Amino acid sequence: MNTRDASVMSGTVLDAYDPAYDPLVDTNPGIGRDYSPSYWVASAGRPPADDGPLEGDLDADVVVIGSGSTGVSTAMYLAQDHQINAVVLEANQTAWGCSSRSGGQGQNASGRLSRSQWIERYGLDTAIRLDREIRTGFENFKDLTRQIDCEAFDGGHLYLAHRPEKLAYLRNLADVRDRMFGYNTPILTAEQVREQYCDEREHCGAILEREGVGVHPLKFTFGMLRKARELGVKIHPASPVLGWETHAGVHHLRTPRGVVRARRVVVCTGGYTGQKLHGEVRNKILPILSNSLVTRVLTDAELKACNFVSKTFLTDTRTLRFYYRLLEGNRLQLGSRSSITGADAHNPVHLKLLTDAIARKFPPLAGIQIDYSWWGWVDVSHDMMPRITRPDPAQAIWHALGYGGNGVSFSTWAGKRLAQRVAGKDGQQAVFDLPIYNTPLEYPNLFGKVRSQAFAPFRRFGQYILYKWYWLRDEK
Repeated sequence: MNTRDASVMSGTVLDAYDPAYDPLVDTNPGIGRDYSPSYWVASAGRPPADDGPLEGDLDADVVVIGSGSTGVSTAMYLAQDHQINAVVLEANQTAWGCSSRSGGQGQNASGRLSRSQWIERYGLDTAIRLDREIRTGFENFKDLTRQIDCEAFDGGHLYLAHRPEKLAYLRNLADVRDRMFGYNTPILTAEQVREQYCDEREHCGAILEREGVGVHPLKFTFGMLRKARELGVKIHPASPVLGWETHAGVHHLRTPRGVVRARRVVVCTGGYTGQKLHGEVRNKILPILSNSLVTRVLTDAELKACNFVSKTFLTDTRTLRFYYRLLEGNRLQLGSRSSITGADAHNPVHLKLLTDAIARKFPPLAGIQIDYSWWGWVDVSHDMMPRITRPDPAQAIWHALGYGGNGVSFSTWAGKRLAQRVAGKDGQQAVFDLPIYNTPLEYPNLFGKVRSQAFAPFRRFGQYILYKWYWLRDEK
């Protein structure tokens, strides 16, 4: 039974897609809202069967909030590895948030920091251990893409210098990756990129990170949803958590049509984490919009003019980077950062930012028809790194948040690690003393090293100033 069928039977009134939804200011997460008009939704096929909206009260051992790749993988691994059947609560449609809107670029990364920055922040020994952990997560993701029909392309990641002075930055990244972490990172000239991958006209050279798999993110998450339900996981869409109280260690999660009483709760809501969900996640991330588009199918002449000979995905070195690739079926996908607020997300200037980028990067495609355009929220933490943790040892609540746009691959490994933590299997494993596991998400920092929830209302003003500065630094 899918969400729409269940809604007819139960009498639930589903919400229309709201393009202006903003998790930082909107108190209503929606009830079964339609998907965004993304290419992934249009091409993923019928959503997997689910268990319909929650009807009546329910007792559960573990509840997972959110049915994206983190939430579904957490539930899947709880059942598969620990014989714990969780109940998944989703406010809207299954995989409604990042998993149906992302760029689908599965990188050997998580968070926004480079490996050079890991060394600066944590020291070399911790950075080497963190690299080993995230690379293990990438290999796990890669294995999943072999099991799930998700249009996976194992072609690595091209990181392109958008200005000549960025070449030194890329050479340093490659040097650190190779010397400190044992990678083999080729440095490519602009001519090599244009001959071997595509004729991207804006860049000045690149490095090739060999570890990278591009996927159809919604087909990927739908595949995990099917696996989870086969293992006995219950998945209830159109069931937002509208209230949360804890009595004698039992969490009472109120949904529109019933209350779930659970001993343990896992929050996997990403950039769609509402301010009123729970105090442990309030003001701990900043949701940031990312815009994406997909063109019509390219003609043979256009493919030849742009010399598209590979579907390896690409990003450039702008701080507010562009990410792009040729998809299965020969459409171009491209995305970048967008509006500051949800209310301004529909402004045509944000789509123009993307179409102008196509004209610069691939001049033969200037003015090409755009078949799909959408946006979605990315969860960014105070220090640009994720947290997969139990923020308060006195409460049986865990979360995985703060991927910063690099959660396509690592989110599934975060789910596996969350499952271990919820099952109580993390006490003897040294890996859990890594910073992404043993330090909390913090409040914003606006003045020096002082962090306070009082600064939270000013985050968007700071974001506006930073965006202006990034643009000046990257373009001028």
